[in-house]
Amino acid sequence: MPKKTSARPRDLVLLEKLWAEPVERYTLPNGLIVLLKRDDSAPVCSVQVWVKTGSIHEGAHLGAGLSHYLEHMLFKGTARRAGREISATVQAHGGYINAYTTFDRTVYYIDVPAEHTAVAIDLLADATLHSTLPAEEVIKEKDVILREIDMCLDDPDQRLSQALFETAFRAHPYRQPIIGHRDVFAASTREDLLAYYRARYVPNNLVVVIAGDFEPAATRAAIMEHFGKAPRVRLAPVLVPDEPVQLSRRDQHLSEDVQVSRAGLGWQIPGLTHPDAPALDLLAMVLGHGDSSILWQSIREKARLVHSIDAMSWCPGTSGLFYISFLADPDKRAAAEAAVLREIVRIANIGVSAAALAKAVRQAVTSEINGRKTMSGQASRLGAGEVVVGDINYTRTYFERLFALTPADLKRVMRTYLVPDKLTAVSSNPTASAPVAGGSSSRETASLDFEEITLPNGARLLLQPNRQLPNLHLRLAFAGGPMFEPADRRGLTSLFATLLTKDTARRSAEEVAQAIETVGGSFHDYSGNNSFGLAAEVLPGDAGLALELMADAVLRPAFRPARLEVERASALAGLKESLDDVVTVGRKAMRAKFFGAHPFAIESGGDEPGLTAIALADLRALHRQLVVSGNAVLAVSGDFDAKQLGPKLKAFLAKLPQGPAAKAAAPLQAKAGDFTETQPRQQAIVFQAFPGPGLHARDYDVSEVMDELFSGMSSHLFERVREEKSLAYFVRSSRIVGLETGLFYFFAGTSPERHGEVIAELNREIARVQGGGVKPEELARCQTRLKAAKRMGLQTNSARAMQTALNAVYGLPVNDWRTYDARIDAVTLADAQAFAQRYFRPDRRVQLVVRP
Repeated sequence: MPKKTSARPRDLVLLEKLWAEPVERYTLPNGLIVLLKRDDSAPVCSVQVWVKTGSIHEGAHLGAGLSHYLEHMLFKGTARRAGREISATVQAHGGYINAYTTFDRTVYYIDVPAEHTAVAIDLLADATLHSTLPAEEVIKEKDVILREIDMCLDDPDQRLSQALFETAFRAHPYRQPIIGHRDVFAASTREDLLAYYRARYVPNNLVVVIAGDFEPAATRAAIMEHFGKAPRVRLAPVLVPDEPVQLSRRDQHLSEDVQVSRAGLGWQIPGLTHPDAPALDLLAMVLGHGDSSILWQSIREKARLVHSIDAMSWCPGTSGLFYISFLADPDKRAAAEAAVLREIVRIANIGVSAAALAKAVRQAVTSEINGRKTMSGQASRLGAGEVVVGDINYTRTYFERLFALTPADLKRVMRTYLVPDKLTAVSSNPTASAPVAGGSSSRETASLDFEEITLPNGARLLLQPNRQLPNLHLRLAFAGGPMFEPADRRGLTSLFATLLTKDTARRSAEEVAQAIETVGGSFHDYSGNNSFGLAAEVLPGDAGLALELMADAVLRPAFRPARLEVERASALAGLKESLDDVVTVGRKAMRAKFFGAHPFAIESGGDEPGLTAIALADLRALHRQLVVSGNAVLAVSGDFDAKQLGPKLKAFLAKLPQGPAAKAAAPLQAKAGDFTETQPRQQAIVFQAFPGPGLHARDYDVSEVMDELFSGMSSHLFERVREEKSLAYFVRSSRIVGLETGLFYFFAGTSPERHGEVIAELNREIARVQGGGVKPEELARCQTRLKAAKRMGLQTNSARAMQTALNAVYGLPVNDWRTYDARIDAVTLADAQAFAQRYFRPDRRVQLVVRP
């Protein structure tokens, strides 16, 4: 076992290095605040505009969702640009544009190759300060948002969240949904929207945040040119009422068409700047963060009352909620709630251990580091500090308070806030089981290349030292998935991978979780159509522990009967939970009809008969078959010394049982047809599925371009179906990919009465591409976007390790990023037309409509 030492000195050194990275903050004459953080570790920039307005600032229109409505409308046209020009320009420069709305802010951002930073600044300034809100677009977008509201009404997690907030808050605007109430939103007018825009979208209410590899002088000049000319405007304060003190328990229990029970227990707490906020954050980690947490162990592992449980402290403004949520079988919900409340009382009496506190501190440190992995993450942390807290250096103060906390402080906040009179209990339950209400310095740019080492036993080791951030990621990958499972044991690989992270010959599942979470790391499994494996992420000094846990998992797994039953039940509960999402239900049905007897007919998580049939012997047999040297790839990326860590990694891989790389094949005989299924939902989902190429196909790169062609806000399909005709809230394509075969499908969410029009538009778009109607600028935009997305997708150690490990498992070049741009640029208009003609044939199409 690793020696236990105080983590504080080492962690403080890590954080102080991050805090020492320079951030430039200044204010333009018109009151706009600018935050600039230069980071040359990747040739990427994130340009963000934070507007200090959200759903709680809507005044007389509270509950209308005007902030969210504006978020949708700001890309619909300005005095200089037509709406489609904005998204098209972003994609033409390889960028990604998006926005989100919360209770207290609206954020617009463009992630872009660094050389196009000025373009992103221009676009965001134009959108936020000079939008025209065209009348016809206001009408169209209202229908789109009504579809989005229907999606929320179809989502039991969203319904439960709304029940919690409207019950816990009686006066504060947090009780109103950010998207708005359907009837109130529907009654809003363009005049309401325009008045809100003019009042709140003013320079002295904006913060521009840029992080990345930008040229400072040019960036400052671009900000001044595009944001600095707008005049300062009178900004009237918005009165946000304080929430009165809660005097007694509150309940709301929903009886709905769902498969499993979801429940939440919430207590009112003070806001982020309150001195108790760090203690409440640590308390949430101690109680419900990770598999070694108190509630996970007591309520899930020992009492067997829930399938999952976690805790969080949410306190963005002047008030918030401490929230415990869990998923349970309907007949165990009430018992689970009672058990959680008893555990709260018990811990409030005996307190938490110093070791549990130290583990939570390490988790907080790791979270702080992980938030800086990407340029977007760095910009977001700065924006939150400025807009939410009012101090970009708040994290330093926060961690000073956090490091000073003692177990007595956590006991004190439990006794202060987690008390019966401040409790709000909500739940969502199947109708048949409805419950009764109760109680910056200069840095060397890291290489993206991995060194590939093949061991004598056939195992492969991929190494990429990268000292840009004190973070280390290990990714172990094996070929596997549905192709290697018996037909009556679907989900075997997924369940097997989960069990690898649990009990071993040396540690129990609880001890595994305790070990990794104590150092603020993560250790988890993953599985999919073609592979499975393990991933560990830690601070550099804990590389030995990460490797030890990974080695124990694959070399010494203990498939214990009790653990199998726990994880089987959790997997089955996850399947039931997925049936509450209409898009997932439709995708599963489409997949089954298209693939027929092929193993891909069922998602990698399996189905109820398959999971129920799995026995310990199946797990052991799969371990013997797939966990062998020739089938193993270990990729390591991050802050490590290859000379020191490399021999230890090789020693681990050398211990794997001898065996060849796993291979499997199955014929695909798709049966075309048109199908309709009914679901008790507000919306309809349309699917059109066609055969597609596998990863090894010569035209796989063409499929990459085609998927991009049909997806995104600037795609012809999106513009036609959503922007011009307002037929759907979402419409795009996607793929299910194997090594030798695949599925290319279109899907859209629409109203039940208009699904026929959506089908007609999908057919029209396919015919356009088959007829050679794709324009050169469309193809160029897709190619630029894909190449930029590849670059931005390689920012983190975990992403790089994952991609290179899977490449090796799938028989692709380990460093295929080097040729990716050239391969994408080689795709021609003729290739796109030929692809559509070859694959999108009506006689090979499976069409499915899921509707009320």
